[in-house]
Parts: sequence; structure tokens; C-alpha cells
Amino acid sequence: MTISPSSIEQVIPGQGAMAQPSAAPGRSKRRRFRFLANAKTATGLVVLACYGLFAIIGPWVAPYNPDGRSSDVLQAPSARHWFGTTHLGQDIFSQILVGTRSVVLVGLIAGVLATILSIIIGVTSGYLGGLADEAGSALSNVFLVIPALPLIIIVTSIVEQASDTLVALIIGFTSWAWGARVLRAQTLSLRRRDYVEAARATGERTWRIVLFEILPNLTAIIASGFVGTVIFAVMSEITLAFIGISSVSSWNWGTILFWAQGQQALAQGAWWWFVPAGLAIALLGTALALINFGIDEFVSPRLRSSGGARIRTADGRTARMRVGFTPVLAPPAAVPAQRGMPAVPNEGGHR
Repeated sequence: MTISPSSIEQVIPGQGAMAQPSAAPGRSKRRRFRFLANAKTATGLVVLACYGLFAIIGPWVAPYNPDGRSSDVLQAPSARHWFGTTHLGQDIFSQILVGTRSVVLVGLIAGVLATILSIIIGVTSGYLGGLADEAGSALSNVFLVIPALPLIIIVTSIVEQASDTLVALIIGFTSWAWGARVLRAQTLSLRRRDYVEAARATGERTWRIVLFEILPNLTAIIASGFVGTVIFAVMSEITLAFIGISSVSSWNWGTILFWAQGQQALAQGAWWWFVPAGLAIALLGTALALINFGIDEFVSPRLRSSGGARIRTADGRTARMRVGFTPVLAPPAAVPAQRGMPAVPNEGGHR
């Protein structure tokens, strides 16, 4: 006789029916889009997509020429100038739109480059061990002590008209070491796991083990390293422009802050000169952090089910699962007999 799994209920005398997970209709379909359905992830991706869109079309949709002067000197935000104007009558909203491309480009290039280098060196040295591990660790230690900002200042002072790409490459080549150290340490703990040993015993090639067994378990760490590198690259680009190291003729958010500080915008009460640029920086960092939180919840079942998962017992009662607690439900007076099984009386009903 064949009994469907859904009809089986485990009963322990004196403890009542064990909690059975409730199967909501359509849950299997929702699991495929769980990452995008997360509110944090969706919010971060929408904000980041808006920044990417502004970086692409910003110079074409800007209402004014960011360098163009007018008679509207130090005007507060209005319908004509959404973010106000500078001491020369320049439109700040147009400057922020045009400057978004530089910031996003530097952050993206530096983040991708540093993440690729950290994965290659960190995971390879941690999995292979031996001489490869020693060489990778030594190389990481060397790059850990290389200061990125002073190096960028030296290069930009030597190279005339240093482009944003050059700045991004320098940041990427000098920012991968810490992520490589973290990935190496995690890989050392993963390479002796049972599933890795089983894959190695079945004759799987090294590259397949690294790609399909090791890297999926490092997703959260890789994402965190990427987010950290992007934020560092954005702040480095803005800092260089703010202190006047990079070219002040090309607009980015740091250039706006440089001119605002040089013209004493705070002393003149022109808060609209520096507040929008600061909010743009803060909003970009928040979007990246929300995406990182969403990835953590997606790859960690404990974070994913925190406060949200529900279970249903045989008698129809429900309980909410929470991290660190397993609900133990008081049994009813008697569990109804099913399929010839005698009823189980309540022997205390301890919770």
C-alpha cells in the first residue's frame, strides 16, 4: 500500500503531534524570485539602477550646461533650478547629473577589478595550499601595506590630465588584498568539508570544485568585499576632487563640494550647494549596503527565515519561527486517531 508523504504525521506519546511545515500554494515558484522579492534587495537595486541610468543619460538630460553661468547667483532651490545655483549662477542639479557618470564609473571599475583579483588569489591560495598559499599570502601582505590614496596623489601629479579610468585602476589594484585574505581564510575551512572531499574523490577537476563547490558558499563574502571596494573607490574619487588633486574641470560630486568649500558656502548659508551632493553620496552607499544585506539573507537560511517562517501542527494551529528558538507546542487533550492508530491522551501538556 502506498501512502503519500503528506498523509504521514509523527506522534510522540505525551508530546503531541510534531510540528509540520505548512506548504503554501505557489511557494516553489516564489523561491525562484526570493532574492528579488526581498524588500532590501529590491530597494537597493532600484536606487542603484537609477544611478546607473543617470550615469548614462545624465549629460544629455541635464537642463543646463554645468559650466554655464547666469545672473541667478546663489539662488535657493526653485522650479527653475531644482537644487539651486552657485556663486556664478551655475545649475547644481545639472552638475550632479553630469558628475554621476564619473563616480559610478570609478566605483564599478575599481570594485570589479579588486573583486576579481581577490577571488583569483584568495581562493586559489586557500584551496591549493603549499607553495601557492605562501606566495599568495606574501603577495597579499605586500599590497596590504601599500597606501592607495598617496599612490593616487603621486600618479595624478605625474600624469597630466589623469582620467577616471586610471584612478579606478589604481584603486582596484591596491584594494584587493584584504578581500583576498578573508576569502583565503574561508576557503581553508571549506576545502575539507565532506561535499568537497566527495567531489574530489569522484574525480572532479580542480576548477569545477572551485567554481561549483567553493565559490557558491563564498557569495556573501564576495558581495561584501565588492560593496566595500565600491564605497572606498567612490569616497577616494570624491576625496581627491575635494582636496583639489584631480582635475576640477571635470564634474563629479567631489568637485561640487570643492567649489562649495572654497567659496564658503556654509558661511553664506548656501546649504543647497553641498547638501544634494552629500545626500547623493549617502544614498549610493545605502543602496549598496541594502543589496549586501539582501544577499546575506538569500544565502543564509537563518537570516532568511528570521521572524517570517510559520509552521502548522496536525490540529491546525500555527506558530512563528524565530532565530534561536524552536517552538514546542502544547498538545491537545487527545490527538484524534488516524488510520487505525489509537488516540494519544494528554499527559501533562507541558509547553
